[in-house]
Amino acid sequence: MKNKVLKYLIIILILSILFFILFNIRKEDVIKESTTTEKIVSKTNINIQKNFIEEEQSTTNEQTVEKEYIETEFKGYKVSAKLYIPKINLETYVLEQYSKQALLTSVTKFYGGEPNKIGNFCIAGHNYGTPNMFQNLKNLNINDEILLIDTNGNKIKYIIYDIYKVLPNQTQCLSQQTNGQVELTLITCTLDSEKRIIIKARKE
Repeated sequence: MKNKVLKYLIIILILSILFFILFNIRKEDVIKESTTTEKIVSKTNINIQKNFIEEEQSTTNEQTVEKEYIETEFKGYKVSAKLYIPKINLETYVLEQYSKQALLTSVTKFYGGEPNKIGNFCIAGHNYGTPNMFQNLKNLNINDEILLIDTNGNKIKYIIYDIYKVLPNQTQCLSQQTNGQVELTLITCTLDSEKRIIIKARKE
């Protein structure tokens, strides 16, 4: 009888030990799973917060485009934009319609779409000694800065990437194939009027 009782006690003890071991193993697995889940959730939250911050910064950047409103007319001519070139101290209105008479008043849009839009906005001006003309374009260099303000007040910075001369019948500089970029072309005559000085700039 005592042997049977002892036998049962041993069996109960062994079962208790096995149950304790299995319970602890399962507990460790649950803890590991919980920790892994917490890490995944935490990483997901971090990514969501990062994306939100990036989107917010992008929106903020778009909203903080510098605005500077300009006159819509200059000496009776409709204005398309205003041009600043700090290096040569040039500040001039770009008239919307190209004509011989308009060119005597200021520089004008010569070809292309709208200012500060995708494409190649081309501006022509005489090489005269008046302050609002293009007589000092010859003093510009690659990497110099040009600012263009459209009638919506958007002030966009352009950087010169090419300068060259062409004959009057060479019009490749007017091309609108810009690979989706916003470009600016300034055109004036050389002093002898036999060639054209071309300044090519691209939105920064």
